[in-house]
Amino acid sequence: MPNQRASGGTSDGDAEITLGLLNAVEENSTVTQRSMANDLGIALGLANAYLKRCVRKGLIKISQVPPNRYAYYLTPKGFTEKSRLTSEYLSSSFTFFRRARGQCGEALEYCIARDWTRVALAGCGELAEIATLCAVEHEIALAGIIDPGTKSKEFAGLKVSNSAEEIRDIDAIIVTDLQAPQAVFEALCQEVSADRVVTPPLLRISRQAEPTEAPS
Repeated sequence: MPNQRASGGTSDGDAEITLGLLNAVEENSTVTQRSMANDLGIALGLANAYLKRCVRKGLIKISQVPPNRYAYYLTPKGFTEKSRLTSEYLSSSFTFFRRARGQCGEALEYCIARDWTRVALAGCGELAEIATLCAVEHEIALAGIIDPGTKSKEFAGLKVSNSAEEIRDIDAIIVTDLQAPQAVFEALCQEVSADRVVTPPLLRISRQAEPTEAPS
């Protein structure tokens, strides 16, 4: 992550460690502090200090489970902060374009392997633009973009619709929203089967054990 300042006076390094802790807790409530420290490449004492800070801020709550173990859980405030930090990281990282291009390509190949040749995107923005560039190289037809939060009728040469129902004959949908990817994914799953919603790993969407996300 580039050495820049994030909002609120927090260094980029601080934001990266905080985001790493929040992601670790979301993925495994029984994760140990030592495991978190090892995964983040930081000292155990530093991981403990950041964890305590997250607890003080109301981002994480701790419950004791026998024998002498602790379980960690994200609070609603913690989920909100994780989404904000993820969005800031994706928007500011100098590696974003390279990672996004590679993962959009993988998502498209994932669709092609399943004969899903008419695909929609969910969310206008930088990731959607990159996906449209990748689509040209993968012989796949993008049917449009789903984004009820924008007033634009067209983006990156594609028609923008308010819902999946407005686009006919969609084989699959790739999430490209950077602002609230988890919420977009969950909303799409109310309209179409979850196994037809492809989620690039960089968006860090929790699929609740769904086995069909694009490969990382």
